[in-house]
Amino acid sequence: MSSGTTLLDILIRTSITFLTMLVLTRLLGKKQLSHLTFFNYITGITFGSIAAEIVIQKDLRLLNGLASLIWWTFLTLLVGYIGLKWSKARIVIDGEPTVIIRHGNIIESALARTRLNLDDLTMMLRERDAFSISEVEYAILESHGKLSVLKKPEYQNTTKKDVKVHPPLHPLIPTEIISDGKYVMKNLEELGISTRWVERQLEQAGIQSVNDVFYAELNSDRSLYIDRREPVN
Repeated sequence: MSSGTTLLDILIRTSITFLTMLVLTRLLGKKQLSHLTFFNYITGITFGSIAAEIVIQKDLRLLNGLASLIWWTFLTLLVGYIGLKWSKARIVIDGEPTVIIRHGNIIESALARTRLNLDDLTMMLRERDAFSISEVEYAILESHGKLSVLKKPEYQNTTKKDVKVHPPLHPLIPTEIISDGKYVMKNLEELGISTRWVERQLEQAGIQSVNDVFYAELNSDRSLYIDRREPVN
């Protein structure tokens, strides 16, 4: 009898919690459910954790658990309302976008501020179909952690018919060859190019030392994209 009562109690608690969550999630709205920001993500996880505790923890009174769930929803809605009405509060709550690349140049201070390294940046660019930093006019790290990319006009989407050219059968994938003032020797060896060749390209660009280069990559047409190191103030 005790086992049956426990099972019935679980079913009742689960049903009531389920219906309560159904109502509250509708109140929270699509922004909360889509995890647009880190705050939305954390509040969403906590919301689900509270609901799980109500169902599983038999020592927790059902009404107390539901009160906690409703109060959490109220606080989330309150913070959302504050962010809607006051822009400064919205920046504190949700953060703001950070420009990582401007006019094709990597902003090193922005990388440091957002705790991104070059490998993170190039991976996120590839996810946005930008396989070379030289293709990018602007890259902005949004509040939800995704990268928005605006390509340079010449790299924006066109068809082969539009440009009336025949692309090469085996184009090179743009490859990193200098990172933070140091050669990426593995990639140089795979590409079959020497440091002397790179040095000549740097000299033609008016750069005397590899230490003055923050990032460089070999493009599909075997040209070199170079991002100079920012001067130290």
